[in-house]
Amino acid sequence: MEDTAKLIVYRDGEIIRNTHEGVKFVCQNPFSFVVPCTMTFMELQNGLCQSMENGTLMRVSRILYRNPVIVFGGLIQFDTMPITDEVTMRNMFQIHRQTQMQQPQIELYVEFETVEAEGIQNDLEVVNDRAAVYEGMSSDSEEDFEATYEAGDEEQDGDAGVETAADNVVVHPSSSQPMNVPPFMRELDLDTMHAPEFPEYSNIGVADPEDGEFRIGMEYSSRKSVVAAIRSYTIARGVDYDVYESERQTFYAKCKMYGRGCDWLIRASLIRKKGCWEIRRYNGRHTCTTRVISQDHSKLDSDTVAEAIKPLVETDPSIKVKTIIAKVQSRFNYTISYRKAWLLKQKSIAKVFGDWEESYQALPWWLSVMVQKMLGSVVQIETRPLYNGNEEAQGGIQALQAPSSGGKYKGTLLVAVAQDGNQNIVPIAFALVEGETADAWHFFLRNLRMHVVRKDGVGMISDRHESIRATVNHSGGDWQPPRAWWMFRIRHIGSNFLRAFKVPHLQKLVVNIGYSRMMEEYNINYKRLEERGEAYARWCDAIGLRHWVLAFDEGHRWGHMTTNFVECINSVLKGARNLPVLALVRATYYRLNELFTQKSAESHERKRAGYTYSVFAQQRIEASMQQAGNIVVHRFDRRNEVFEVHEMTSEKVLVVDLARRTCDCGHFQVE
Repeated sequence: MEDTAKLIVYRDGEIIRNTHEGVKFVCQNPFSFVVPCTMTFMELQNGLCQSMENGTLMRVSRILYRNPVIVFGGLIQFDTMPITDEVTMRNMFQIHRQTQMQQPQIELYVEFETVEAEGIQNDLEVVNDRAAVYEGMSSDSEEDFEATYEAGDEEQDGDAGVETAADNVVVHPSSSQPMNVPPFMRELDLDTMHAPEFPEYSNIGVADPEDGEFRIGMEYSSRKSVVAAIRSYTIARGVDYDVYESERQTFYAKCKMYGRGCDWLIRASLIRKKGCWEIRRYNGRHTCTTRVISQDHSKLDSDTVAEAIKPLVETDPSIKVKTIIAKVQSRFNYTISYRKAWLLKQKSIAKVFGDWEESYQALPWWLSVMVQKMLGSVVQIETRPLYNGNEEAQGGIQALQAPSSGGKYKGTLLVAVAQDGNQNIVPIAFALVEGETADAWHFFLRNLRMHVVRKDGVGMISDRHESIRATVNHSGGDWQPPRAWWMFRIRHIGSNFLRAFKVPHLQKLVVNIGYSRMMEEYNINYKRLEERGEAYARWCDAIGLRHWVLAFDEGHRWGHMTTNFVECINSVLKGARNLPVLALVRATYYRLNELFTQKSAESHERKRAGYTYSVFAQQRIEASMQQAGNIVVHRFDRRNEVFEVHEMTSEKVLVVDLARRTCDCGHFQVE
């Protein structure tokens, strides 16, 4: 039995985006019919027009497929995919075969336009002409093939015809957001969500790798890829061509010097039997004089260069602009400006990871899917009115769990991290905000307290930012003693001191004050600073001792002198900050998923091996056992809580109180 599919067709309705399942088509009277999965694009258009029983001559102007995308290991979300040619038709049926258990029918949103009778007649003539051409393309006779493609009107239409024929498609927000998982997001071998249309055609965009020349019979997955290959070939050799024929089923070009010392020409055609484009005629190398490429080569446009650097961006979105400039220079012998290289990088990022603007449109539904799949995750989105003149436009987004971008659009990443018993850095919350404003910090810390840090007695280390201070002071006690202790990065205090007084030789002394574990140590360092200037000491006093001096923080810092472990998490986020917001969030999600999975496996393996403590704790215990050989301990009370410890090497006598968790050395309290 022939493979068939049921089509549900919507027209004169609405495309609703950002629903709980992604894109949704609605209309008053959808209709349906069954079609073979071998149906061609032209047959689909004709079938849709014949279904319109209103007596008016109609033509299909647009077809959108409600494309089911598998996310999070089985959950379906829908986006739109334009159906524009044979390739996208085959892709649609292929996706349907893979997902028909979850989505048994194919849903299409179709737009029609009314045409005059004379226009229809002209269209039919064109269709008939193209059908004749198609027979020639499919023919195995070289004579028939050449007769079909005699160029009668050698009008030089340039590349404009190429781009118009290939790219005159309206792309909607969600359809431009790729749902595959690039390798840089995680090192696991995941199934991508959008597989290549024709993975067997691996020579997309390149000529023969041996000598860089084309060969008759070479196959390409699409019209766009074969034109890109011809462009790249032309630019690399410093030559140029004119387009003699640019249609949906054929592309025919000749050297600009054709007939004047060079016979170079190339013709590529769509072969319907194979579902690919093929080089059908090629005259070999250029015989005209090769020259060094100029700065204004007509074929070296932004699309060509963006496509050339696309593999670099896909591997490392944080690639330096100067590296891109060098790549273009080596590939095309053409030096582009820094600004153009930056713009091309953003264009390539959009090609690989999705459109920058539309990424914001797709973000809410992706986050909603994440929460459904990952129980216990929390997403909080706040929007504010955005006005275009006097009219309210779409709101700006602030979201817990969404890191920010350092790419085309500026934003600020707020991140909270902690450490587990094995010194592993554990990210616990992210926020994507416009900047370090009081509102942004209030949004972040409020949600952090509400959803993540619910226990009391915690310590929070951060920079000494005024917006954080304002949030803490107006938190209703959520981030104040006894519920929480807010402390500063000690090295950040040193940097602030240097900016305030411009005395580098005293910066280290200020840092040493912060690192003082015992009162005696603090008094010595503080007195040294005061002797060098009373203003310096008063500046330190104004900060508040418990915020930055170890001897006064009552152990709430747990031995963390600075927030350098926040910088460590940048290795997890490397490259992600240069991406459109949705790709950035997804990269963070997959990388943290990989991190947590690996650490969980390590801890379970250690337990199975019979260990009681983590690696870090075990090492600390063993080190302490070794040091215990050089001390003499005397018990001071019958409850075994207070002890006198005599260090043989230093001859120090210290008192340890286990009940109060104190030691005269200061380490017990601090750590």
